[in-house]
Amino acid sequence: MELVRFDKEAQYIKDFIKLPQMIYSSSDNMEDPSSMKAILEESHPLSKYFHLAKFLVYDNGVKGRFIITSYDGDKTAYIGFVEFVNDAKVAKFLFDQAAEYCKAEGFEKIEGPVDASFWIKYRLKINKFERPYTGEPYNKDYYLGLYKANGFEVIEHYVSNAFEAVDESYVNEKFENRYNEFISHGYEIRSPREDEFDEAIGYIYDMVTTLYSDFPIFKDVGKKDFCELFASYKKIMNMSMTKLAFYEGKPVGFYVSVPDYNNLVYHTSNPVNIVKILNLKNKPKRYVMLYMGVLPEHQGLGKALVYAVMKELMATGLPSIGSLIRDGKINGKYASDKIEDVYEYVLLGKNIE
Repeated sequence: MELVRFDKEAQYIKDFIKLPQMIYSSSDNMEDPSSMKAILEESHPLSKYFHLAKFLVYDNGVKGRFIITSYDGDKTAYIGFVEFVNDAKVAKFLFDQAAEYCKAEGFEKIEGPVDASFWIKYRLKINKFERPYTGEPYNKDYYLGLYKANGFEVIEHYVSNAFEAVDESYVNEKFENRYNEFISHGYEIRSPREDEFDEAIGYIYDMVTTLYSDFPIFKDVGKKDFCELFASYKKIMNMSMTKLAFYEGKPVGFYVSVPDYNNLVYHTSNPVNIVKILNLKNKPKRYVMLYMGVLPEHQGLGKALVYAVMKELMATGLPSIGSLIRDGKINGKYASDKIEDVYEYVLLGKNIE
């Protein structure tokens, strides 16, 4: 086996992007080739925030790939964009080479999978390997065992809760009362208009940088870059399913949802997929709840925000997924009586000896 470190050579970039197309099917490949190419060429909106060491594993063709991401002043290396064929020897070679590189560079530990940034993708899926939902970190079912076989241990655990559909007969007095309580105290909870999208993303950035800063691997980015990164959401969001909460005219909470497009939004070079995306935007089959947060001085507002979204779901009669909730967070327990399935994810780590 051969390890190749590369920079921006066209052939290696092509091989790097090609590997997931060999491992996954058209229905479960979650990588956007154009975004991946921008990351490899270091022209991505977030490229200025990190350093990348890019590697390919060859053995009669490309068999594995990974990138080690580093940040100034951080002694942890982040391994991401990891893909490899189902072969224990290939996996061992890949992880051994990654560890040797990190040791030589003076890092103290490796964490992953982290695809360069908190804001791009991280976490490893560990159960229910069915068709992925929009925004899900997806990988093959053999990955966890091979991470563990090569010295990685679970350091964080996350869940996505799949909720059954509810109609307008559904009653949750606790959430309804909390909603009415906040409204009576002068809070406003509403969906942003289409022409308010840019302003809404700015509001969310201001709150996210406060609320998510204690998350593992969180790294701050500038507001302009954050807004550029999330600009594409405007094309896929139904504004009715995204909510902002205001108090005395200031934003104090948010809930961001999108229709479930599965993996279609990552493969828009195919005109057929664009038509499917437009159809699903107008007539979703399920919603994915991507992000929510409430500023700490407005404790209890989370239930009110959830109820505002719940009312929209009741009107449509559609199921939903509350995605990627870190263990111990209160939103993992919301509407627990309607949870019908739980998807699990982990972040792994390994000390460098």
